[in-house]
Formats: sequence, C-alpha cells, structure tokens
Amino acid sequence: MVDAHCHLDLYPNPVTIAEECEKLGIYTLSMTNLPSHFKMGFPHLSRFKKVRMALGMHPLYADRHKNELSLFAECVAQTSYIGEVGLDFSKEGIASKARQISTFEFVLNELSGKNKILSLHSRGAEETVLEYLIEYNIKNAIFHWYSGSIKLIKDIVKAGFLFSINSAMIKTKVGQEVIKEIPLTHILTESDGPFIYYQNRSIKPSDLHHVEKSIAMLHGIANTEMSTIIRENFRKQINLLQA
Repeated sequence: MVDAHCHLDLYPNPVTIAEECEKLGIYTLSMTNLPSHFKMGFPHLSRFKKVRMALGMHPLYADRHKNELSLFAECVAQTSYIGEVGLDFSKEGIASKARQISTFEFVLNELSGKNKILSLHSRGAEETVLEYLIEYNIKNAIFHWYSGSIKLIKDIVKAGFLFSINSAMIKTKVGQEVIKEIPLTHILTESDGPFIYYQNRSIKPSDLHHVEKSIAMLHGIANTEMSTIIRENFRKQINLLQA
C-alpha cells in the first residue's frame, strides 16, 4: 500500500508505526508542520527504506514561519519530499493569508530547479495554489485531502498533479463526487494520521486497505486492480525524481 500523507511524528509512538510500515512494505511519506520538526524527527526515520520524512511549512503555523525560513532552506537538500506546505484561506486560516502567501512563495522559490515531491494543503485556496505551482514551474505535486470545486480537478490533472484520498473523503457525498471525478491515473491514498479516526482510534497507514476498496467501488473496478494502479502511480512519482 501507499500512504502519501501521514504525520508519523505526531503519533505517541512514531518509530513503532514506521517499523510496522517497513515490515508490511507500506510506502509512507511522513509530513512535518515546520522545519524544526523535520530536523528533530529526521535522525529517527532516516534508517527506513520505505518511510520518508518530508520537510514542511504548514500554512496554519504561519505565526511561526518567519523564524523557520532559514532552516527550511538549510534542510531542503536532505529530502526529496516536501510537505505539508500550501495555503489555507478557510475561516481558520484566512487571517494569516498574507504571511502564508509570502512563505509559500519562499518555499516554491527554494524548490526551483530541484526535483521534489510536494504534498499540498489547499483548503479554500485551491485555485491560488494551482496558480503558484504553475508559475514556479513545479512538476511533481500531490493535492492532499482535496476539498475544492469539481470543475478545478480537470485543471489540476491537466497540469500533471495527483490527489491523495483518505477515509474522511470517502464518507461524504461531496468527497465521493470528487473521487469519481479524478482519473485513476492521478489517485494516491493517504491516512492523514493521526488526525483521522478509524475503528475508534487514530488511523494508521496499515488501515488504508479500506480506502483502496472504497475508491475501487466508486470507480467500478476490482480491489486488486485499484491496488496495482495506486502502486504504479506512486512509482511514476518516484521516477520523476530521477528525471
């Protein structure tokens, strides 16, 4: 399985979860919310082959961005994975819009000319995030927990970007409509653990079989075929890092 967006560092036992992912062969991208979190966690996860830590600058941590910018630039060379980064123009994030944009521009500028995979937060700012990705010539990105318009999906796909689907999305009618609109070639799975609950506990990467099953049902294909497609989509993303 593939978990394209998980916050291992926020579990009570991140190394134990990472060891489980490694044992089960689950490719897991572990997001961080700030560069200081990345720097703290990286030594603990660097030994794993299937678990990779991403360098993040979460938009909802905008009040802390200023003091983290130089550390972000310092850490970029340590990983091929960037996340969680992006913009949040929802009621929760709109007050820090200016700082978020400034930070996002800084992040994208730092990534210019570098092969990285980005995992994007875009709540309430989907069109703006897409515009910035195109402006900064970003080639390899995944829209995490997409909640924007159905219409914009075609533009995101046309730009070559993917979407990571989680269990919260498959539970709602709106989420199901989003999933059905995304071409199979542009779908990955994510847990977004530990924030989402599954069977009365925080979800883990090893629980993603039920997300694969639901996506397969919505697209009218077999579960095994869906699993193969997701692995192939992820493999193509990894191959782009070598391009």
